[in-house]
Amino acid sequence: MPKRSAEELRAGLCKILEEGPRQLSVFAAWTLDNYQEVAFRSLRSAARAASVNQNSAVRLAKALGYPGYAPFRNDIQTALRDGFVPYSARARALNERDDKNTWQELRAASEANIAAAFSPAMHALLATCAKELVAARRIYCIGVRSCFSVAHYFTYVGAMAFANVIHTPNEPGGIMDMVSQAGPEDMVIAITYEHYSWEVVRGVSIARDCGARVIALTDSMKSPIARGAWKVVPLPMEGPHFMPSLAPAFSIIELLLAEMILRAPAAEKRVRDFEERIRRFRGYVSSDPLSDP
Repeated sequence: MPKRSAEELRAGLCKILEEGPRQLSVFAAWTLDNYQEVAFRSLRSAARAASVNQNSAVRLAKALGYPGYAPFRNDIQTALRDGFVPYSARARALNERDDKNTWQELRAASEANIAAAFSPAMHALLATCAKELVAARRIYCIGVRSCFSVAHYFTYVGAMAFANVIHTPNEPGGIMDMVSQAGPEDMVIAITYEHYSWEVVRGVSIARDCGARVIALTDSMKSPIARGAWKVVPLPMEGPHFMPSLAPAFSIIELLLAEMILRAPAAEKRVRDFEERIRRFRGYVSSDPLSDP
């Protein structure tokens, strides 16, 4: 049988996750978060790690159209070689840490996270998202707590270049008030990771009810905002810090905005007009602010 692309694998696994029998759904969810484990473990070992029986793993492969487990694992291995970003295949925490090696561990984790953010598969995914975002009537971006800064960055920079970007609300109830205005011509970018923020999960539910397409930036295909999303953008976030790293999320937002600019010739004029307005009203200062009138 012909090999499945990374996107075809993901789509098939997501469908089983949402619609398949419980044991198959469990193994599909585990697979989406553990491509490297599937690629390099035996059938028996992978099933044990996922807390399912071997028969369920074989049934999953057959439900995806494979004659058995081995061809399914081969396609997972090919996807990894081609640079596919596993949804939670992040930089692994090293074994025991101490004060002397934490710096190196942070560096190694950051390099692995950034490599995942700049992979060919991520590029293709963001290009697909960018094309639809540019054409959308309105773009909403929602995130709270630590993710508010990421959402705010997208809307602040995005609104400079695009008239359809709506600023992220920061008042209580603002997400519900805003997203409830969405419709089928609109898109909602939602950002959250475990522990998942109720406000964002609720906002995504409202967006889907209103017919808007959702782009979920999250840490796992098991995330509550991933199910039913139009596209899921995996956030590589692992590292030894006590909080997940948001640096790759900012990089992904920058890449997404760059892909949007590539598809919008009018964006340059909007950015120039924005800068001229700020300069006109002295929003920018020189290197010596005391010399400005």
